[in-house]
Amino acid sequence: MATEIKAPSFPESVAEGTVAAWHKKPGDSVERDELIVEIETDKVVLEVVAPEAGTLSEIKVEEGETCESEQVLGMLGAADASAGQEKKADSGDAQPADKDQAAKAEAPAASGKQHDVKAPSFPESVQEGTVATWHKKVGEAVKRDEVLADIETDKVVLEVVAPADGALAEIKAEEGEQVTSEQLLAVFAEGAGGDASGGASESAGNESSESAAGEERDEKVGDKILAPAARKLVAENDLDVAKIEGTGKGGRILKEDVQKAIKSGSAKKSAAPAAQSSVAKAAAAPAPAVEGERPEKRVPMSRLRQTIAKRLVQAQQTAAMLTTYNEVDMSAVMALRAQYKDTFLKAHDTKLGFMGFFVKAATEALKRFPDVNASIDGTDIVYHGYQDIGVAVSTDRGLVVPVLRDTDSMKLADVEKTIVDFGKRARDGKLGIDEMQGGTFTITNGGIFGSLMSTPILNPPQTAILGMHKIQERPMAVNGKVEIRPMMYLAVSYDHRMIDGKDAVQFLVTIKELLEDPARLLLDV
Repeated sequence: MATEIKAPSFPESVAEGTVAAWHKKPGDSVERDELIVEIETDKVVLEVVAPEAGTLSEIKVEEGETCESEQVLGMLGAADASAGQEKKADSGDAQPADKDQAAKAEAPAASGKQHDVKAPSFPESVQEGTVATWHKKVGEAVKRDEVLADIETDKVVLEVVAPADGALAEIKAEEGEQVTSEQLLAVFAEGAGGDASGGASESAGNESSESAAGEERDEKVGDKILAPAARKLVAENDLDVAKIEGTGKGGRILKEDVQKAIKSGSAKKSAAPAAQSSVAKAAAAPAPAVEGERPEKRVPMSRLRQTIAKRLVQAQQTAAMLTTYNEVDMSAVMALRAQYKDTFLKAHDTKLGFMGFFVKAATEALKRFPDVNASIDGTDIVYHGYQDIGVAVSTDRGLVVPVLRDTDSMKLADVEKTIVDFGKRARDGKLGIDEMQGGTFTITNGGIFGSLMSTPILNPPQTAILGMHKIQERPMAVNGKVEIRPMMYLAVSYDHRMIDGKDAVQFLVTIKELLEDPARLLLDV
């Protein structure tokens, strides 16, 4: 039965790709996960591997032709019997390690019914995730619904659980690899256990890492352009790229070119010139003597941190961002908290904090200044008839912003309870993606870490963000006298494309007035 060879799913920003190189010809035998064809887009070069062992029977999209996401590129037929016999005959010269790997690949990983373990279905706003941790090894016994792996997206960490009692038979996506929605992560066998499949893990890891490399960019080294899989082999074998001849499109060095160079030994680096060069450099500029250890640690940036960085830079590049400052006397709010904290705790089973007052004050100010509660969508302005306020929460993994919905209808106790719940679940990585989407305005509190003043950055597509800071006693002039008051600096960053300076200043003054006289919140004045 013929199997379709399809182009990968392109990201939303990529409309089409070009078939750069076919690595197999019709009639050639291929193994499962072996590289068949490369697709070149305007951003990356994607590698398409064989979905199963067989023979390439037909090419539907030739080299140089364009293709769309998931378009059929060719057809894969059943493996040719004679080709299989020739392979067996040729395998007599293979290394013992190759035989062992082949034996392990042919041997069943575990007894019992097998299941595909797939990544969860990602929402539309999440394109891909990263396999953060495998909690179980191949062959290790697990119970139904026990966590097998964590998938880290740019917003939350998703758990993948066991479909039944049994064991992992094979891992197809190793830790650190990128995966898409519902991508196959592993094969799971019911009722299995022990180390019978231990060898399969390493084999699967090598295969999956090669296929995942297709999602990386080409890299230019000197005058040579390396495909992702080729770059990996060059690095692993410490080869001189200048000595490798590329046979791909435009002289690109393919995986096969590197393998050929490794076999012939023609691309080894020359040790003597390098040693002479290093000696010359040392003589010209002797390095200063350094005593003691100077440890360094290099770790990959998490997907959440990458997304935070991307969004912050995007906000600064796309918005005409300005910040206005003011200060608020927190005496009235602190007096209310001192007077009613015990009664509030007894009545609502939660502590009375500062954030509830700021959320309610910001809600009232947003109702009076609808431009601050709006967002920009292309050339359109979207005015929101509701107030959904995001509250920035710091976790070990980075900053997340869960959203309080319809804050105008929430009581102070509801706000405090929800914020406490958000904070706990954020630190445990249990927040849902839907809880961090949307939002018409954001509040961030750097004061809990001791910040006296800062400039918050917008959370697109929102047009404003409020920054709270540390409460510090300072001498203030009150009715002609100097008094010590608990003061807090406030900052509102806003998009000047949407909000005029006058409105931004008045918005912040309104928050200040509501906090300095909380009775205004009840009287709506």
